[in-house]
Amino acid sequence: MKILLQRVTYAAVRVDDEEIARIGKGILALVGIEEGDSPESADQLAEKTALLRIFPDDAGKMNLSCVDIGGEILAVSQFTLAGNCSKGRRPSFDKAAHPDLARTLYERYIQKIETLGIATASGRFAADMKVELLNDGPVTFLL
Repeated sequence: MKILLQRVTYAAVRVDDEEIARIGKGILALVGIEEGDSPESADQLAEKTALLRIFPDDAGKMNLSCVDIGGEILAVSQFTLAGNCSKGRRPSFDKAAHPDLARTLYERYIQKIETLGIATASGRFAADMKVELLNDGPVTFLL
């Protein structure tokens, strides 16, 4: 799994000009599932997402997690994270998981975050989505 985390002031997802999800302060997680990924890796990365200390404390140091600040998480499936651009001019998606596996692990990732008590929203799996965000910092990490 590859997850691109962005610390945001807000983030929203639209499908067919309809807003389907919105969060305030928290994390936008773009989630890419690859062949060979497992339920255990989904659980581990969900915990890492929720508990990674990327929010500032009173001294301005990145020392607080999304759990600590009472933040929200918006998870959006992003199969292009499994793309390989090392050869030629067209990305190869050979490493991307089959959609059935990808959907299962994406949903498990979201469910695990919810069990940690974080308000969670999600995009629509396999939809053409428009994602709007205000990156705070900017702060972006690749897990």
